[in-house]
Amino acid sequence: MPRKEGSVAGVTYEESQASLREHLAWWGLRHVESDEAYFAWQRQVFTPQELSSFHQHIDVKRRHSGDPAAEIAFYDLTAQPRSVPVLYSQRYEYYLQVGARIARHLRSATTLLDVGCGIGILTTFYAKQYPDCSVLGIDRSPASITLAQQRAEELGLTNVRFECVDLDRQDLEGRFDCLVATHVLLQAEQERGLSSRDWRTFERTIDPAVQQAFEVRTGLGVKLDRLRAACSLQGRVVLFEKARQLARRVPLQRALATRGWHLLAPTESVRYRLIEEVTDDGPLYVLGPAALGSGLPWDESPEPDGAVPLDFATVQRVGRKKGEPLYENHTASAQAAWQSLPNKGVIQEATGSGANGWSLHVEWGRADRIPYLYCADTFDRRQLVVVDEGQAAELEVYYREIAGSLRGEAGR
Repeated sequence: MPRKEGSVAGVTYEESQASLREHLAWWGLRHVESDEAYFAWQRQVFTPQELSSFHQHIDVKRRHSGDPAAEIAFYDLTAQPRSVPVLYSQRYEYYLQVGARIARHLRSATTLLDVGCGIGILTTFYAKQYPDCSVLGIDRSPASITLAQQRAEELGLTNVRFECVDLDRQDLEGRFDCLVATHVLLQAEQERGLSSRDWRTFERTIDPAVQQAFEVRTGLGVKLDRLRAACSLQGRVVLFEKARQLARRVPLQRALATRGWHLLAPTESVRYRLIEEVTDDGPLYVLGPAALGSGLPWDESPEPDGAVPLDFATVQRVGRKKGEPLYENHTASAQAAWQSLPNKGVIQEATGSGANGWSLHVEWGRADRIPYLYCADTFDRRQLVVVDEGQAAELEVYYREIAGSLRGEAGR
């Protein structure tokens, strides 16, 4: 989504994106519009046997999420020079959107550490943009580091080098006045995070033992401690992590705050496409010591979701297709809509609980005689459905399905 940005060191956001497009083209990356075109390109480049091997590695990586050996094997496989253009073009918009944003925050850096640099696509871009900055990229994939160093030499870059380092297992040498880490701190995508106090709220209890357990379970604590040790006293940190879910965002932010980092700019979520799939990713954090701080608070509330507000007074008069509910909301704002229902009368309700603070509540009833169903859990899922009288029986069946599943869900 193009937008105007302020000038940074004489270079606008649009100019930075234009430079990044040229850089991606040098790497052989293309902007592909459709899945059909992308898969056709794959078939042109790879043999059926190579595609089969590639998909097997994807499956192993998915089934063993967070396993270093599976991660390294996958990224070693994708770091073959012939494979790079087609495989990495899937993330073309990611590089374009995230890379240009991060580059804006590096203008004052004299020493830069890029953690989880992969094959160096963005690392070499940062080095090109800031030739007076000494850049080090690290990654735990040996093949990725080999290719990154090779490409840096081909680009004639003398201010960037690459080292094979596993942040989970190795301390970092040296100190840097700017650190960049993207998709490297919370790699366990199956990790739910911290549950809320109960299904009625999005608030999390402040419990050091629970926070510590999360940091140990995910490896976040060790990684942040090593980054903190590598950051100069007045250094900046730019992080971009898969933490839009509140249950993951809250413990990440608390871990950052505990280590003395403060927000230097508002957090930013980034939308981009993986070919045809739209992805909302982030947030992007720009952090530093209190002396550089902006006074911005850490936000532990759900993101605005853009859902249509419930106007109960007119809900029965709004035009809709046959069979559609009067109102349906599957976002965090469903809680406020449920709370606003007038004259609620609960007919049936059930609440179940399980491991790691999980709890789910479901109820169906009537508000001013209009049937509704509400479902909420401690990992921020919310659902409100309001229907007309003709769909009341279906709503009751739906309630029974959810209530009946509570025992099985709680046992997971």
